[in-house]
Amino acid sequence: MSSLRGKMVRQVEIKSDGDVFHQIVRDRPHHISDMSAANIQGVELHDGDWGTVGSVILVNYTHDGKEKIAKEIIEAIDDKNKAVVYKVIGGDLMELYKFFKLTVHVDTEGENNLVTWTFDYEKLREGVEDPNTLMDFCIDVTKDIETHHLQPQT
Repeated sequence: MSSLRGKMVRQVEIKSDGDVFHQIVRDRPHHISDMSAANIQGVELHDGDWGTVGSVILVNYTHDGKEKIAKEIIEAIDDKNKAVVYKVIGGDLMELYKFFKLTVHVDTEGENNLVTWTFDYEKLREGVEDPNTLMDFCIDVTKDIETHHLQPQT
């Protein structure tokens, strides 16, 4: 019997500025749709202020070829360690998971920047797949943000 609780961690190295990546995830997630339009169609502030713990955002995204929505609350921001924790409180993921948290953490050391995505979750029932394709999605979005910031400014 498999456990309903799970944790998934994946890292990706980026060549763009890690501090800027953290600022985007923390303060400007609504700009991500401009950088990863095929994946993120829009991010709206539902309650609170951008970059503030307790604020609620709505994310319109396309995952596995389907348009989906996620309602997320910013649960924690750690600027020293460049980490942001989002807790999903509504939308499509809640049809599969009792709870779902995403943590985005950036390690910056000189020119090297490592983005770590961590999912903490509990499935609603047996038979729900692990969120591997959602993790792939997050890595794709990370690479899109990196590509956007590596383009020459005109």
